[in-house]
Amino acid sequence: MIVAMKKIFLVVQGKDAEFLLKGVRKLGVLHVEHVIPPKGDKLAVLHNDLFLLNQAIALLESEGKNSVSRPQAKRMPAWRPLAQHIIDLNKRFQQLKEYSVTLSSGIDRYVGWGDFDPQEAARLSLKGIYIRLYKLSDEQIKSLPKDIYLKKISRQGNIYNCAIIADKNFNLPFKETEMPKISLSMMQRRLIEDKKIAGLIKEELLREFVYLYYLKDTRAQMMKEVEFYEALSGMAQQQEGLLYIKGYIPFDSENSIKEAAKAQGWGLLITEPLESDNVPTLVRNPKWLGIINPVFKIIEVIPGYRELDISLWFLIFFSIFFGILIGDAGYGAVYFLLTLIIHKKWGKGISDKSAFVLLYILSSCAIIWGILTASFFGQEWLPAWVKPVLPALRSDKNIQNFCFFLGALHLSIAHIWRALLKFPALSFLADIGWICILWFTFFIAKLLILGDTLPVFYPYLIIAGSTLVVFFTCPQKNILKGFASGLGALALNIMNNFTDVVSYIRLFAVGLATLAVADAFNKMAMDIGFANFTAGLLTSLILLVGHTLNIILGPLSILVHGVRLNVLEFCSHLDIKWSGFSYKPLTEK
Repeated sequence: MIVAMKKIFLVVQGKDAEFLLKGVRKLGVLHVEHVIPPKGDKLAVLHNDLFLLNQAIALLESEGKNSVSRPQAKRMPAWRPLAQHIIDLNKRFQQLKEYSVTLSSGIDRYVGWGDFDPQEAARLSLKGIYIRLYKLSDEQIKSLPKDIYLKKISRQGNIYNCAIIADKNFNLPFKETEMPKISLSMMQRRLIEDKKIAGLIKEELLREFVYLYYLKDTRAQMMKEVEFYEALSGMAQQQEGLLYIKGYIPFDSENSIKEAAKAQGWGLLITEPLESDNVPTLVRNPKWLGIINPVFKIIEVIPGYRELDISLWFLIFFSIFFGILIGDAGYGAVYFLLTLIIHKKWGKGISDKSAFVLLYILSSCAIIWGILTASFFGQEWLPAWVKPVLPALRSDKNIQNFCFFLGALHLSIAHIWRALLKFPALSFLADIGWICILWFTFFIAKLLILGDTLPVFYPYLIIAGSTLVVFFTCPQKNILKGFASGLGALALNIMNNFTDVVSYIRLFAVGLATLAVADAFNKMAMDIGFANFTAGLLTSLILLVGHTLNIILGPLSILVHGVRLNVLEFCSHLDIKWSGFSYKPLTEK
């Protein structure tokens, strides 16, 4: 559930502002809302330091991206020269890398001219002997003046690399090749030396990787400093040198803040947040329901303070969707075993085990659905005695019917919830109307897609639903305006209700695709068989690749389709816009 918040103001004399913030930070309950934009010299220095740290950390993470261990140095140097040294090393490496590209390009360009000293050519020009480089064809060579000397150095097709020498300055009507800055041999030596130095720099950067977590810890501490000084500079000044800070606390932290204010002599005002206030969201659920939190963290959505927490319904239907989309007991068992292995190997170092519990539940749902439909790494390869527990689920039509039913039920729960929140206001009847329309669209979907007949009572659903929506969407307005608002809502959303119910067929489509891929690879493998070693090896490879592909793509389909049906379709009927931001109190940790 979303925890109710209180808006508070704390007032102190200007000289006690830091003392106030240290006390508030120790309590760890106040989400600070800056009264004025934070700024100041101290903050500017801290932000510059953070920028330096972030650069160094990003470079070390890039260098050690393949490392699976947490490195730790024996001695911790001062962080600033260490970070600057890492950045300078990378700059030098990038410069060498860019210059190596230039050298390589120069070598490719001048290798056809042979090895000569361009400085010697420059010195000869001071003595009246001019040397220039050209790429010329036979016809162009024949048209050259007679008083110059031409030396053909090499040939590329019908073009010659030529050096033209004269005892006076000259211009030719051909494009001149620019003289290199250094000789070819010097370029080659420098390229070798630069690559060697770049390799040494790379090795030194890798050695600095042991300081990665030291720099990360330093950054975390600095971010707490930034948070503190932003709160300090964001305080507003009142008359007579008083400063005040504004923020939000959970309703059950009111007593602790009152006791601290009384003990420390702070001025305190606690009020209810206004509709216009930008209140942070704190979701606090029982431990058993908190297992769904990792999904919300992955998709990075937070309900607004005045919106609803859908954790319970998300967990229930997300688990059902997972089972249908994966749809195979074999794959579910693989996910379960992988979770178990990871849990046993690395779980001890993780305090929050909710992700493991969630994965066990989701894997179990896939196993259950697979047992119900007799799907174990596919269906067609199984012997005849392997029967589904629910044979009806082997029918495509029945599964599509079930998907439509699941959609209508899921969306109806959203409107039932809204109706309960609105009751006893008459507007709750509009949501009852939408429930009627949802089930009307359910029967229409079955008619159009599955060819089922309509029940005799279906006209009453659309008549009753439309009437309730039109007259009770805005019952507080005058009759004419209320009728217009309701009619507009009906016109805009009735088709959306149909498409939303039909969109749940994606559960059937993706599940069927997963099964089809499994069966296709099984058939391909069985056609080869295990007649000999080579055939057996190829068959095993096909099975491994095919089922691994399904196992990898399965969770992706969950994130795309299972999450969408909850976050978009379900939440649009609940009018949840995910407009919130997290409650982040000022804390010492």
